[in-house]
Amino acid sequence: MTEDINKDKLEHLLEHWIEHNKNHSQSFNEWGNRIRQAGFEKVADELLEAEQKMDECTQILERAKEKMDNE
Repeated sequence: MTEDINKDKLEHLLEHWIEHNKNHSQSFNEWGNRIRQAGFEKVADELLEAEQKMDECTQILERAKEKMDNE
């Protein structure tokens, strides 16, 4: 199983996950703002917190990708 993992595949996966997270983060932000305008303040707050957490996750994945150069 581990023989299927190589540097190119891992770099591709990290890039995919980073882009995927960025798309989710943007969506959470857009929907959070729309939901707030619709009067659902508490729900909007949760979505905007999810956006922040997604951004934190993305930063971790970006650090992992940077470490690929040291492997």
